[in-house]
Amino acid sequence: MRVYLDTSVISALFDARNPQRMSVTEAFFRASTGFELFTSTITLGEIAQTPDPVLRENLHSLASQMSLLSVSETIEWLAREYIRCGAIPKGHPEDALHIALAVQNEMDFLLSWNFKHLVRRKTKDIIRMVNSLNQLRHVEIISPGEMM
Repeated sequence: MRVYLDTSVISALFDARNPQRMSVTEAFFRASTGFELFTSTITLGEIAQTPDPVLRENLHSLASQMSLLSVSETIEWLAREYIRCGAIPKGHPEDALHIALAVQNEMDFLLSWNFKHLVRRKTKDIIRMVNSLNQLRHVEIISPGEMM
């Protein structure tokens, strides 16, 4: 299975402020040997903004072990469509880009701990509609705990 990880999943592995989420994320990574893991240049850009240099290096080291996806004009267009249709708020284009990257690169799953914009019913319904209208493959947007 092809699994796209957004920044929240990678950072959860190092976030001791939320031990339960950290534990579930650790369990996902232990069980992920049968998956192809992907992340993106968007994730690397978000990691680069991490103020703590040690944490930034740990996040970058983990992300660099995954296959890296890049943004194209088609992905930017699709992200704008997701925003236009109300799946993602205008002020969070990176979240729309994560979804568009996963869809255009035919991921089976997009994993995220972002329940505000990504792992929620409204987003999933609108993404499914936009993808259907554009004859695009569907991606399951779930949290790491749902992969277990």
